[in-house]
Amino acid sequence: MRQILTWLAAGVCVSFLLHPWDPSAHGQDQYKVDLEAIDKETEVKPYSFGGFLEFQSTLFGLDRDAAFYRLRFKDRDEGPTVEQYEMRLRLEGGYKWSIGSFRFRVDGFAQNSYLGWDGDPVLMEGFFTLKPSDNLSVDLGKKPNKWGKGYAWNPVSFVDRPKNPEDPEEALEGLYVLTADLVKSFDGPLKTLAFTPVFMPVMREINDDFGARGDLNVAGKLYMLLLDTDLDFMFFTGDSKTTRYGFDFAHNILSNFEVHGELAWINDAEVLSLEPGRPLRVKHKDVLSGLVGIRYLTPSDLTVILEYYHNGPGFGREDLKSFVGLLNKALGPKPPGPGPGRGGGPSAPSFQLPSAEENPFSRPNPMRDYIYFRASQKEPFDILYLTPAITAVWNLEDRSFTLIPELLYSPMTNLELRLRGAMLFGGSATEYGDKQNDFRVEFRARYFF
Repeated sequence: MRQILTWLAAGVCVSFLLHPWDPSAHGQDQYKVDLEAIDKETEVKPYSFGGFLEFQSTLFGLDRDAAFYRLRFKDRDEGPTVEQYEMRLRLEGGYKWSIGSFRFRVDGFAQNSYLGWDGDPVLMEGFFTLKPSDNLSVDLGKKPNKWGKGYAWNPVSFVDRPKNPEDPEEALEGLYVLTADLVKSFDGPLKTLAFTPVFMPVMREINDDFGARGDLNVAGKLYMLLLDTDLDFMFFTGDSKTTRYGFDFAHNILSNFEVHGELAWINDAEVLSLEPGRPLRVKHKDVLSGLVGIRYLTPSDLTVILEYYHNGPGFGREDLKSFVGLLNKALGPKPPGPGPGRGGGPSAPSFQLPSAEENPFSRPNPMRDYIYFRASQKEPFDILYLTPAITAVWNLEDRSFTLIPELLYSPMTNLELRLRGAMLFGGSATEYGDKQNDFRVEFRARYFF
């Protein structure tokens, strides 16, 4: 950057030496515009490059009486709190030529937790785009497809990884696909019609976490802009997952008030079931998942998002109670005094103790019905570059919930600081009540370049 500024300054000096300012030249000529020079200055570069460097520190307050804490740590006693540190480097960019382009995004990170150091580079996306006309484009490579209109959840996102509803704006790792977009515009109530076919194979190191090697999957999305309403119709079929169909919409009732929704029908879905005294079982049945929500922006720049989510294949309240009961029985009675441990009691018959990673309740929002609420205020009390927010995720099945206040501050160009906490509330045998931690506090600093 310093060399570029030096060359620019030298160019200005040379220009003044070669073309000194002449006061007598004031008049009509002073209004002449060099269009060629403007075109050169505004010329779009064929390449782009950027990213950020991030440091994040997290303090977890542990709930040593919780069933999921005892499952993870077993005989270990980590004390009342544990810390975690993470550094991340994101590099992203692209290159464009006549009818094509390439885009990439790579994350490299190092994490230090109670398990020690860990970290690997991850290709988040990397794909080629060929656009022979305004009505046709083809993508090949690893990319997120971003299906669905929901903010915290997307039940119709058949060809994407699930969001984390506690941080849904974070970029997702893509999947390897071959896709196309065929677009047609019209005059009349139907303004735009577009079709997006998707072909997704599973091979060695290609989508191997989506299905078994050799699987072939096909999906498609039909988009319509009808009477100022966005509509999508989706389908997915293949070897990796059962056939499913989806629909979503988004409509601005007012310029600052949007309503949106999604509906997904899943044929022959795998539904995990836990009945009292029985081990975890897999059932197959047709299920319906859906979401409806609103987004409202007030004149004072307060943004409110409210969503209801129904997870058709999710667990019910009794499933969680049964799982926690079996888990406590398999782990044995709790020892007296603080700290975890197994009291040497007998294991539950016909119940195999899962690892913490295999715990079916460890994934985000594994149960059936949830409410999501978020309110964020831009620059309250005229405090520049500050955005406070509060987020709540409420499990309607067991009445447990998490509350997440945060402060986002940008004190200088390219620097973003975020401080936020998460407090978990719930009784025994509830989703948030039996998690391994009671609270966490995060500080994140990102420097963009």
